[in-house]
Amino acid sequence: LTLPQFVQLMDTFVGEGSSLPTVERLTEFIKEEYKQTEEEKMEQLEKVHRMSQVTQRKLLLEELFEKWDCNGYGFLELEEVNAVLSRFKEDVEKEALMKAKKHLCSRYPQLTRVGQLSPKAFQTFLEFIASKFTDNEDEDIDNLVTFLTMSVEQSRVESLQSSARKKWLQDIQEAAETREGSMESVYKAVFKAIFQDAEAHGDNKKISAYIALLEENQLSPERGQTLLRYVACTEDDAPHVLNRVLYRDMKGISFAAVDEAKPIHVPRVDLHGNIHFWNADRPEEERKGSFLVLPLYDAHWRVFGILQLDTLLDHTDTTIFLTHEIVFYQGVCNALSKAYHHICTRENVLQMAVTALDWLYPRTPSIHTVTMYLVEPGKDKDCRKEALCKVITTDNTGQKEIHSSPVLLLREENFLRDYLFKCTESLQVTLTPVRREQHIAAPLHDLSRQALGVFDISLGHHKKLPPQEQKDLQKMLKMVQAAYLEILRRCLEEAEPTYVLEAEHMVNVRQGGLLFYRFMLQDLRECV
Repeated sequence: LTLPQFVQLMDTFVGEGSSLPTVERLTEFIKEEYKQTEEEKMEQLEKVHRMSQVTQRKLLLEELFEKWDCNGYGFLELEEVNAVLSRFKEDVEKEALMKAKKHLCSRYPQLTRVGQLSPKAFQTFLEFIASKFTDNEDEDIDNLVTFLTMSVEQSRVESLQSSARKKWLQDIQEAAETREGSMESVYKAVFKAIFQDAEAHGDNKKISAYIALLEENQLSPERGQTLLRYVACTEDDAPHVLNRVLYRDMKGISFAAVDEAKPIHVPRVDLHGNIHFWNADRPEEERKGSFLVLPLYDAHWRVFGILQLDTLLDHTDTTIFLTHEIVFYQGVCNALSKAYHHICTRENVLQMAVTALDWLYPRTPSIHTVTMYLVEPGKDKDCRKEALCKVITTDNTGQKEIHSSPVLLLREENFLRDYLFKCTESLQVTLTPVRREQHIAAPLHDLSRQALGVFDISLGHHKKLPPQEQKDLQKMLKMVQAAYLEILRRCLEEAEPTYVLEAEHMVNVRQGGLLFYRFMLQDLRECV
């Protein structure tokens, strides 16, 4: 039991109306009666020590990755890492590296194709190599990290540039994670990061930028199976580019970047001959800059859009994008992808919750209202559970409200709602009377068992639900949790998503709601 779970257990055991002397007697009883054997004590200490080592190692490897990834791309070249590692222990390096690469590619299948290491894959790679050297894995990985850290030392200027770039990339992610987070705020953060970097590290280039997302072509299928729709661009280009559609039969290199899943850089546009100009009236002097197309990838390295940048409006002699700039723009793409999929995940969770509540409503007339809250993300993990966002409200008539501007619930200002915060801390279902109404608080957690949100279910003046309604509520909560975890698994790089229903393969389908019914169907099959 964690501390919050233990407190919740004791609180439930003593009951609502117990006096202070009763609680004190229970405390003294537990202190006297609880005995821990020497074996149990040693086992617990060893467990704490192992957990501490794992945490320290994770932080150490994350720090090494961040140092190596100086331009903020978010990935490292597998072959580059391999080349540096080959100089570590020459007597065993070939065998160990070959086994490590084989192990890594079996766990991350896309590595064979893309050759890029994410922070998680990088950590797995180094841990596996260290485990093959000697029996002392901890000592070897410390030596390995020390060697690699010395191999990727940065100058002060490089360090300052790296810190600034990573701060701008973090701003893109945070634009998605706040309760007001939307793709519009993410796009603004993307363009701001590009402009800031051009001013600080790109010779003050005048840059135009555009974001296009890949869609199934339902408008003119004869012009290609997919199209690119421009959903955002820099302000000066909006009249010519925003909401325009690029088809495969049109001039340009954008679909080549999509199909090859690689960036394409055109240093001199005027010498290329296959660039599509949205503004046909653009004068000749504005057709001489540099042009860059970067694919946007999901967690499985499938392309879902592009980021384009050009310096056509820059009339200086420094219009060509340099390698360190291109790597940074790849980092911008990675941050944009994470932000995009974070918002998609949140929308899927809300769709799934709405579907679940629609299923629950006709089966549980004794439930008065249901309110769903999401945990407000914070930079400090200790403060994550101190604020909740109200996102969905339903009443006993079946009416639902999805709050487009979520209402923030602060713990310090809502004493009567403290049971919700206790629920997110303990991850236990709680039953609490509030102003003569009985409330059930049911948590929703992620893959690492961190609270995502909580359902506040009011029974009105009922003390408890009838048996069948209670059973239906438990089933709904179980399916919601299973569907949410599946939504998260689909965003992981380790494995491809598993589809059960034919409709799950369809594009633009309401995946969150569909997953709820998928797990309900699977549960029914198991019961038959």
